[in-house]
Amino acid sequence: MEMFTMPWWSALAAIILIDLVLAGDNAIVIALAARNLPSHLQRKAILWGTVGAIVVRSVMTLGVVWLLKIPGLMLVGGLGLLWIAYKLLTDTDDGGHEEAGATTFWGAMKTIVIADALMGIDNVLGVAGASKGAFDLVVLGLLISIPIVIFGSTLVLKLVERFPIIIQLGAAVLAYTAAHMVTNEALLDAYLDGDDMVHKAIRAAIYVSAIAGVLGLGWLATRKRAKDRLEQAEMEAETAR
Repeated sequence: MEMFTMPWWSALAAIILIDLVLAGDNAIVIALAARNLPSHLQRKAILWGTVGAIVVRSVMTLGVVWLLKIPGLMLVGGLGLLWIAYKLLTDTDDGGHEEAGATTFWGAMKTIVIADALMGIDNVLGVAGASKGAFDLVVLGLLISIPIVIFGSTLVLKLVERFPIIIQLGAAVLAYTAAHMVTNEALLDAYLDGDDMVHKAIRAAIYVSAIAGVLGLGWLATRKRAKDRLEQAEMEAETAR
């Protein structure tokens, strides 16, 4: 595709739109993974988390044709993303020292990179399709996504600090994304691909189960952790008497 022609600009506009829509998931993951870090490490996690996301997405973009041939990729990615959504929902800050913060930083980075690899499939396929094989457009799409993810992560992080319920909303968004990946798995087309009521009901059940399962299990885990801490505090109080 020749640069700066009408088709080239149209493809670039499509790629920007894809980045705006799909980068939100990446921003949510980075923000939730970094929310328990000290403020100076939060900025570092957002920056390097974005870099990691772009690197992973670049590698996946180069191998998109090969990736499409892997059976079960969307299914495995969706199930993995469900686990990450659950872990992000139940993650709490138990530390308070600089050493623990550094360890948490690398733990957050690992979560961000793995989640981006799982979620990046949709973005990679969208950008690769919109670019129609034009490598310059693929590169521009990756570059454009950098400020989108950084700004989005910073915004979500600030909102999380003011409105903690966004943590649950973010986990629900990731669960929805995971369900979308599962329902788009080619191996499941025989069970999910159809416009009749049965297929629609199965797809809807997957979305509802994914979101309700993540939020429900996260609530139970958080409640159990709070109960354990209360019992531990009572035992310590009894011992101190």
